[in-house]
Amino acid sequence: MSTPLRLSDQIAQQIQQLICDQQLKPGERLPAERVLAAQLNVSRPPVREAIRTLASQGLLATRPGGGTFVLSPIQDWPEKNLLPLAQLVVADPAYNYDMLEARHALESSTAWYAALRATDQDKDNIQRCFDIMVNYQQQGDAEQSSRADARFHMSIAEASHNIVLIQFMRGLFDVLLSVVSQSRNTMFQSSQPNVLKMLTHQHETLMNAILAGDPEQAKHAISQHLHYVQDTIRENDDNHARRQRLTRFSLPDPLL
Repeated sequence: MSTPLRLSDQIAQQIQQLICDQQLKPGERLPAERVLAAQLNVSRPPVREAIRTLASQGLLATRPGGGTFVLSPIQDWPEKNLLPLAQLVVADPAYNYDMLEARHALESSTAWYAALRATDQDKDNIQRCFDIMVNYQQQGDAEQSSRADARFHMSIAEASHNIVLIQFMRGLFDVLLSVVSQSRNTMFQSSQPNVLKMLTHQHETLMNAILAGDPEQAKHAISQHLHYVQDTIRENDDNHARRQRLTRFSLPDPLL
């Protein structure tokens, strides 16, 4: 006996049919959430969940305050489950959070195994990548420091000596670079003066744990680092959204 579809899954199918019926093209905007709810005769929460599901599959892009857009022709949607990750991040920066979750799962393992298995040559390479990253940061070169940041994380993956993890990280390298660049750009816009100092300290803590052969500390260090990045980006996103709301609903100066 088959399991009945959840309401949100049924709505996701209806949204796909609606897009097909209206022949919406990539880049075109879907009706507002409240309009969809009225058309489908349901409440807004399952509509929101259905949109989130389709967005997680790379089929739609939701922009905070900007609506929901079609990413690709409806006839191509089954194949679009394989949409390149870099394209997802470009299409919708909100996927940054998904990438950070994926990095957390992957890099917790690479850091752990690197601490257990890194050779002297691996350790020298990690140290060298760290020094290059810090040097570019001191020069204020955001592009090169982002690339060096991604290369630092890649050097740790290589030190894990797990060919599957290394291949995963190599496959994600271009995406990792994109995400690191977006993360750094967002974080550097923060009003917090010590963001760069904190990032450097976290990278150094991670490196030292691996050099010392301490897998528990290495795993803890990468976890703390990625949580900090995620929290800082989310705070900046929230502040940006708040400023936009204030701009839209600003009142005239009573003294004018």
